[in-house]
Amino acid sequence: MNGENIVDALTHDETDFFKSNSYFIDEKVNLFKFENAYKVYNETGEHIGAVTQRLSVGQKILRLLVNKKMLPFQLDILNHEGEVQTTIQRGWTFWLSKIVVLNAKGELIGTIKQKFSFFKPEFQITNAEEKNIATITGDWKAWNFQIKDASNNPIGTINKKWAGLAKEMFTSADKYNVTIDPGFSASVAHKQAVISCAITIDMVLKESK
Repeated sequence: MNGENIVDALTHDETDFFKSNSYFIDEKVNLFKFENAYKVYNETGEHIGAVTQRLSVGQKILRLLVNKKMLPFQLDILNHEGEVQTTIQRGWTFWLSKIVVLNAKGELIGTIKQKFSFFKPEFQITNAEEKNIATITGDWKAWNFQIKDASNNPIGTINKKWAGLAKEMFTSADKYNVTIDPGFSASVAHKQAVISCAITIDMVLKESK
């Protein structure tokens, strides 16, 4: 399926979720569950969805026996009604992660490739045709990332700097903000893939350590 058909196949709910240019990610900590879970808010503080990790019983057992950075994982981005917007999947890995991004119909819209780096994580995002559309680089410890397009132009950030309503809502260290330049709208599928990577970066990095 080519890029245009993928865009045509996106549902109304999918495009609504990805219309926002600012996402506030709020981790929900539960000591009695294996899965990670996050709530997602837009720039006005409206709860618009969630990010959840899906683990089978077998995967939960394996996490007690095997280094989790080797294990497969699946992250689902849900809208406010609990409907899957995109899914991020990684298979077994023994070195650098290669992660696929699927739309709500299970169609490939992007791939995330973790690049080797001693000091700063770097993720290259490609579209369904394996063409580079964006790169995320930064400092996980300082929690400051920059998103750049294929021409190396800044198109977004991931950080813990708060302003306005968000400053009142989010005060702990387990929250972060993803901002995308409104001008980055050449393709709905491209924006979908980039935002999916950006708002799940915390879980991707945690599962890689």
